[in-house]
Amino acid sequence: MNPDEFLDAVRDDNETALSRLGSSKSLYAETEGEMDPETVFRAAADAEYAASETFQTWADDEDASESVRETFADFAEQERDHYEQVVGKLDDDHEPSEVPAVHDYLRGIEDDSGRVGGFLGRTLASGKSKEQMVGFFVGQADPQTAQLFRDLGGDLDGQIERATELLAEVCESDEDFERALEAASGAIQAAYDEYTETLEGMGVNPKPVC
Repeated sequence: MNPDEFLDAVRDDNETALSRLGSSKSLYAETEGEMDPETVFRAAADAEYAASETFQTWADDEDASESVRETFADFAEQERDHYEQVVGKLDDDHEPSEVPAVHDYLRGIEDDSGRVGGFLGRTLASGKSKEQMVGFFVGQADPQTAQLFRDLGGDLDGQIERATELLAEVCESDEDFERALEAASGAIQAAYDEYTETLEGMGVNPKPVC
């Protein structure tokens, strides 16, 4: 397996989950049904804050390779910038809520190939969320904010490209690629399980894509 085949495999193995995470019900779940701009901003801020914390923890891990640490230090800084941009849209101060399930999963990964794979899975899922936020603010006739989330989504594309290059470095065997693939699918599944549980708790069927 090579890095390009890896991304295709992640998408194929998680096609249903990624499709549903890219549906309008995903944003409904993230906001727990409160589809107003302030709540969308808070959901986005929670995600960006959790990401910056996760990646900074990995950057600080002295057992990780130097290239992994440097990459995640850059990603942590980028996510902090995303967080500040989103928080700037809030009317009040932001207090982070519970750690999203995907980051709870990621923080349990301790090996380089698993972390890079898990990161790629998380970022594919996060891209779906950004698309929904763009669509929401287009619907709100707020093109400036829609562009903000479009730009954040563009940064994720750059992260995927860099992490895919890093994957080739940290995966020296088929077993390493399998480990990375397992972690990528685990991250997506964690996000999907949270989506499903949230909607079911609200009495909403999570399965049909809308």
